Amino acid sequence: MKTVACIVQDGFAPFEFGVACEAFGLDRSDDGVPNFDFRVVAPRPGAVSSKLGFSLNVDNDLAFAYEADLVVVCPLPRERWGDIDPLILDAVRAAHDRGAWVLSVCSGSFILAASGILDGRRATTHWMYADVMADMYPQIDVDPDVLFVQDGRIITSAGTAAGLDACLHLLRQEIGAELTNRVARRMVVPPQRDGGQAQFIDRPLPLVQNDSLALVTDWAMENLREDLSVEQLAHRAHMSPRTFARRFKAEHGATPAAWLARQRIIQAQRMLERTDLGLDRIAAECGFGSAAVLRQNFARVLGTTPTAYRATFSCTRDESAA
Repeated sequence: MKTVACIVQDGFAPFEFGVACEAFGLDRSDDGVPNFDFRVVAPRPGAVSSKLGFSLNVDNDLAFAYEADLVVVCPLPRERWGDIDPLILDAVRAAHDRGAWVLSVCSGSFILAASGILDGRRATTHWMYADVMADMYPQIDVDPDVLFVQDGRIITSAGTAAGLDACLHLLRQEIGAELTNRVARRMVVPPQRDGGQAQFIDRPLPLVQNDSLALVTDWAMENLREDLSVEQLAHRAHMSPRTFARRFKAEHGATPAAWLARQRIIQAQRMLERTDLGLDRIAAECGFGSAAVLRQNFARVLGTTPTAYRATFSCTRDESAA
């Protein structure tokens, strides 16, 4: 991925627009992160008004969106969802047809829905508008309970900050886990929040929070090589396994086992990028036990092999050549 087109139109949401600029538009070459050719585009060049009353001067029409590797769509106010500019819908369809990435932030998913590229697919949007989307587009499988959804090369995200999670998720596939972590550190955000994490917990938080789960997850991250069980984690949290599993799922949007599997994959990605260790050693360090199990998990989660991943994202090769 080298080129990114961010589509704006009258009524665009400034924060969500800023998310795209922050993720793909800044020069982070001093951190070793590759730069993207990032351009803001609009159906008609000139002043494009935001929903907050100020305007953005856009120099580029939609021509660049027809060749970009990634097309990002910013949301519009609710009253505009049924009246999307046909030029934008055509650009979104063309991007999808040629196999480019298409990413929407928050209710920008309504633009993707109007284009038809979400038909028959799973998608998400801000939880406040999920029922509206399901009513307007019954052919879409709308999931209101997640931060983001990837279906093929289409990514839809929930409200506001979840857009950052979706962008980091995409970057992780394109530039690898280590460089994406550098981007996250610059943003001062968590480098990995799984898309399955709940958008919100529909209950008030207690005045004094119990930090036991944070302590347990931190401990688990430091001991991924061990054979960790729900019973063991629950014991450290001073809970019954059933209570621990229920609370863990509510806070992390995944079962303890699924969360552990994902953390082990991320750790393996980083080790493949940053070291020359053999697959058996990496599998042992990450808690997979054997190279065969590591390969199975890579194929299931990332759709590739550890060897192919290392060939694409190895940092050691680049550093030795510097």
